[in-house]
Amino acid sequence: MKLSSLLQLILLSAIWGASFLFMRIAVPELGPAWLMFGRVGMAALFLALTALTLKKSLHFGRYKGHYLMLGMFNSALPFLLYGYAATELPASLLSILNATAPLWGALISAFYLKHWPTGRALLGLVTGFAGVVLLAGVESLALSTDGLLALLAGLAAAVCYAIASIYSKQAKQTDAFGNAHGSMWAATAILLPSLWLVPAPVAMPSNGALLAVLALGVLCSGIAYLLYFRLVNTLGAMSALTVTFLIPVFGIFWGALLLDEHIGWHTLSGTAIILLGTALTTGIRLPSLFKPKLSRSS
Repeated sequence: MKLSSLLQLILLSAIWGASFLFMRIAVPELGPAWLMFGRVGMAALFLALTALTLKKSLHFGRYKGHYLMLGMFNSALPFLLYGYAATELPASLLSILNATAPLWGALISAFYLKHWPTGRALLGLVTGFAGVVLLAGVESLALSTDGLLALLAGLAAAVCYAIASIYSKQAKQTDAFGNAHGSMWAATAILLPSLWLVPAPVAMPSNGALLAVLALGVLCSGIAYLLYFRLVNTLGAMSALTVTFLIPVFGIFWGALLLDEHIGWHTLSGTAIILLGTALTTGIRLPSLFKPKLSRSS
């Protein structure tokens, strides 16, 4: 992995770690459906303006099936599931559940695509998931029945991300911008009918909630998905998906800093194990990242 890819991986993790913070801020006032429709709608508008500036065509008619698939499993469905989970679970635990996606991705690749991970990658997945189990296991002891249902919703969202990541690598290749732009419009169309199933917010949302929606749409969806699909193209689906191992580190950090969420011994131990799993799965060797390349003279 090149240093530039590693930095993009860390930046994406910090942005997506903050997304769970924004969900916790906005979901009590807007509810899951209206919040996530606002998120994908804002992202679609942001990317449309970006496309006009860069003079990029979407070609939605040619790739509509591809964009609908990504919109469903990489945005609409997991966003809605996480929105529901955010009504009960803290931001730190939401980010931890998200970190199970690489495990599901490995299982899908192994059993359906016959892409068996190497010994080092398999060890990394097991190690990383052990850290997730440590973190989530201790937290889940105090959950109510509603909290357990929210926990299952968070795990289901992680499965959706795994499906989308594997699909995006196997599908007909389009550029990273097209994937992000097209999937956001597709997700907007998919979530639109859900608004008829739930009542609209009665009161005008607070400025904090509106700013959280804006951050979710522009930063955590529009900009972040451009980074994510770029990483999928450069690193491969499995290595790019391990960004979710780093998200709990930032999710816990943002939750503790801005929402006063408690950080226990299991949090510190689990995040250290997750970082080790990330390094093993992606093949990161820190000394080699900073080792200068020697040029050969002809």
